[in-house]
Amino acid sequence: MSAIAGIINFNKEPINRDYSLNMMKALEKFPADDIRVFQKDNVFLGCHAQWITPESIGEPLPFYDTERQCAITADAIIDNRDELFEKLQVDRTKRKTMPDSQLILLAYYKWGEESPKHLVGDFAYMIWDERKQKLFGARDISGYRTLYYYNDSNANRFAFCTTINSVLTIPYVEKKLNELWLAEYLAITGTIDSVDAVMTPFKGINQIPPAHTVSITINEIKLHRYTSFFTGERLNLKSDNEYVEAFQDVFKKAITARLRTHRKIGSQLSGGLDSGAVVGFAAKALSEMNKSLHTFSYIPASDFIDFTPKRLFPDERPYIKETVKFVGGISDHYFNFDGKDSYSDIEDYLEIMEMPYKFFENSFWLKGMFEKAHEKGIGVLLNGDRGNFTISWGNALNYYSKLLKRLKWLRLFDEINKYSKNVGGPRLRRLPEIAKLGFPVINKLLQSNTNDINPILINPDFAERTGVLNKLKDYGLDQTGWLSSPNLDEQRRVLLEDIFPWNAGNTLTSKLSLRYSLWKRDPTNDIRVVRFCLSLPDEQYVQNGLDRALIRRSTESYLPNFVRLNQRTRGVQGADWVHRIIPFWDNFKEESRALINDKRILELMDGQVLRSAYLKIEDGPKPENDTDNDYRILMRSLIVYRFIKKFA
Repeated sequence: MSAIAGIINFNKEPINRDYSLNMMKALEKFPADDIRVFQKDNVFLGCHAQWITPESIGEPLPFYDTERQCAITADAIIDNRDELFEKLQVDRTKRKTMPDSQLILLAYYKWGEESPKHLVGDFAYMIWDERKQKLFGARDISGYRTLYYYNDSNANRFAFCTTINSVLTIPYVEKKLNELWLAEYLAITGTIDSVDAVMTPFKGINQIPPAHTVSITINEIKLHRYTSFFTGERLNLKSDNEYVEAFQDVFKKAITARLRTHRKIGSQLSGGLDSGAVVGFAAKALSEMNKSLHTFSYIPASDFIDFTPKRLFPDERPYIKETVKFVGGISDHYFNFDGKDSYSDIEDYLEIMEMPYKFFENSFWLKGMFEKAHEKGIGVLLNGDRGNFTISWGNALNYYSKLLKRLKWLRLFDEINKYSKNVGGPRLRRLPEIAKLGFPVINKLLQSNTNDINPILINPDFAERTGVLNKLKDYGLDQTGWLSSPNLDEQRRVLLEDIFPWNAGNTLTSKLSLRYSLWKRDPTNDIRVVRFCLSLPDEQYVQNGLDRALIRRSTESYLPNFVRLNQRTRGVQGADWVHRIIPFWDNFKEESRALINDKRILELMDGQVLRSAYLKIEDGPKPENDTDNDYRILMRSLIVYRFIKKFA
């Protein structure tokens, strides 16, 4: 629950005190319950601590074990404490008060570099093993906590920190733009910033990828992937009810583990299934502790006129209030964040993120949720961000395409008939789409003469010079800048296994937590929950005309049917982002005009794409263009433009 920092001089040079002081000083903009350092000869470790869990209060970090001669600094919350206590045979009198950092250290003593495999939670930590003259660290499987490093192999110096800016305070670390990272950022049309989870926007500063350990000695630095969500295990139970009971059991454990704080508990709540399931299970668990749950919900600006189709609802209050009423034990809060917008927030977001970002449509309320939760004294803010890949997996048409390929005609038409009754519309209308999903060659033939492809922002010459498109191809991305496989199961595998797509979002989560001294935690991405969901047969996710069937069945006593069985409409957040920047439209146009005339920018970005996008905004703002490619291209471009002017 901290920002951590360190410098190791393997060349045995004493640590320059100014270097360590400046690194810690760069962290002073964040609130702290305690600030400590460990410095011994050629080693410096620091911790800017925020106490979130009861065991973290007064926790000595960095902690030095004089007997084993190991020191640790950690930014961590461990969720499988009871399991570890048993495996490590920790004295029962010490379990209640033992901080997570010391539990990590005990795991290291027992399992060495294999120890992260045994940890469940959100963590980034470094251990200095004095006897072995080795620095060892790890980052959790999804990278919920950031950890950057600089390795000077020529001088045998290594530095690390939770933030990039702190590393940049060291005089021998050069502040230089990493064009390879930027090339990936501009070439990828989705919300992922980079497929290379080691690189950062700054040359020479890397990050430990999610699910990786790092081991540094005087001779070498080794990165090693220690785990994966995919184990290959398949769960075969006797009945649908057994699957529901098994899911409820693992999900309850994930929820309960994330309620460990000495402060209040909050949760983001939309009108959908994922956040609703988290709230339903969490509120029930808290009621058994005689505690209430605070929910935080985003609603559109007060003067926003809804232009969206009937199947979408930007204002999710009718669904949210039904959930609150049904669940009980909830103190609900609604925020429209009037006066906040994506354009005015760019500068502050670049300061927070230390890199460009792509989620601008929701930026103003994502940060706003942390602000409001902080004001309410929240220590842990729950969410269901990864639910689409885990607990609520189950696209009906994708499943029906599998039935089509397997020639399961009777079941296919029975399912389509039930699904059509649930969602509305004629059943035969869906057959062409099902066929395209089942047989991708049909999809390619139908799309061969269309121009409905998102334009890539990168300058073709810059792309060729960096070789970025060939690199993206190795990760399954095609010339459109996105995943080439139309198969949703394959896309899920690539995203969970190969690309670490959560890096950008979790960078925001980690750094907002430092600013507001609270942790955003996602039980839908608990490694135990994810592995359980990956082990299930397809039939558990789509059945009897229900998509996302597992979570719908598993929340029968946790959510109202109005929410649980809703297949006709869905919430859409951030639909008012264009509406919100109308007062700044002239500024937006002027800055965009400067952008497309900046020679340095045109060496990086495709000038033709930028000019075409600019023509779209010249006519004035149209709120209904919230998903328009040209609007989004210009916003993304301006964010990069500001970053380059600010940092490069």
